[in-house]
Amino acid sequence: MTDLVRVSSGAGVCEVRFNRPEKRNAITFAFRAALLAAREDPAVRVVLIAGEGANFCAGNDLHDFLSGPEFTMDHPVMGFLTTLATFEKPLVAAVHGQTIGIGVTMLLHCDLVVAARSTHFSMPFVSLGLVPEAGSSYLLPQRLGGQRAAQLLLAGEPYDAGTAERLGLVNRVVEDAALLSEARALALRLVAQPPAALAATRTLLRGDPAVVLERIREEARTFSVQLQSAEFRQAVSAFLARGKGK
Repeated sequence: MTDLVRVSSGAGVCEVRFNRPEKRNAITFAFRAALLAAREDPAVRVVLIAGEGANFCAGNDLHDFLSGPEFTMDHPVMGFLTTLATFEKPLVAAVHGQTIGIGVTMLLHCDLVVAARSTHFSMPFVSLGLVPEAGSSYLLPQRLGGQRAAQLLLAGEPYDAGTAERLGLVNRVVEDAALLSEARALALRLVAQPPAALAATRTLLRGDPAVVLERIREEARTFSVQLQSAEFRQAVSAFLARGKGK
């Protein structure tokens, strides 16, 4: 495994942590390899996702989109998203600090989410000239209703942990110092459940994965078009210029 993720296992729980704090834990596709390894390990019953440093995950690294491979259905991010959407074992997330873009949308595929009080969420896809991903354009309206989903996705309004709890996007909010202990306790509670009943109930809750996978592919097609657009280039240039001015 790479240093970009930290993996530890015990008592049926595999902890997978983003470990790119200098980039605010911008997504790395080594994370998918860690998920695949946990999926294949029979000793792993539950996966706990977290982040090292001051933040959970600040989304995609925009430089990867500017200078990386062409965004097609074979792009590494697509493998990461489809792995999340079809993951067979329970996923628990512990989030804190900046949680942005795909750092938020990946949580829609987690079964339980614990947020530290420090967490600040945002999905600034439209302001960057892009569209949402991870099936969020389907999953968010399903969970929140169309108008609340539009407020988060169209306006891109940031929100805090308390708001996320009220919206039903996280299960509980805890003090930062208690984040990992609370998330680990939830993960162990799932490990203690009868495995067949747990898996069957999770399948019923999640429904047909083909619906979500088709929306992920539909989003990706539009995302690819927007990556080639002038408004994306202009928005990213302005964003990166603001960052250099800090």
